[in-house]
Amino acid sequence: MSREPNQKPVQPVSVDWHSKSEPGPKEKKLTANPGDRIEEGKSLDEKAQQVAVDAPDITGDHIKVPTYFIVEYPDGEKKALHHVRDAEEISDVIRQARMDEEGNRVWW
Repeated sequence: MSREPNQKPVQPVSVDWHSKSEPGPKEKKLTANPGDRIEEGKSLDEKAQQVAVDAPDITGDHIKVPTYFIVEYPDGEKKALHHVRDAEEISDVIRQARMDEEGNRVWW
């Protein structure tokens, strides 16, 4: 291997993770659980149908957890709250739940 004087040798290097041509998991917004994915552009009805977990638990009971909780506010507005991203807002909604004189739950 010949080289010019004062020329540094070329060292082989590995490709950096950030120089990949494909997007990584963060860029693809992947989650450990595919049901947790937040896909922009879905309608309220489509979000209401998305399921995060649909499997038996350790006791053998079948668990089904929606990805989005659909909340209807007193002004009639409906909103899809993601069970992970919007957990704090979901907790706020649940805290607002009240019981009437007959023991029925009244949300507002």
